[in-house]
Amino acid sequence: MKANMGSADRTIRVLLAVVFAVLYFTGTVTGTFGIVLLVLGAVFLLTSVISFCPLYAPFGISTCAVKKA
Repeated sequence: MKANMGSADRTIRVLLAVVFAVLYFTGTVTGTFGIVLLVLGAVFLLTSVISFCPLYAPFGISTCAVKKA
């Protein structure tokens, strides 16, 4: 897997994962919607840790900085 996520993309995903977790564990969001947000937050956290988004690959999207030769 080649990294296809830049640092800004990774930071936003981590922040969203934290917000989703806080909303769920404080009881602000409950039920099925809360579980969906928690799973989505876990996916965001995992993809930001490995710097690879599987949904970017088929479309050729990359938010990584272009390396100059």
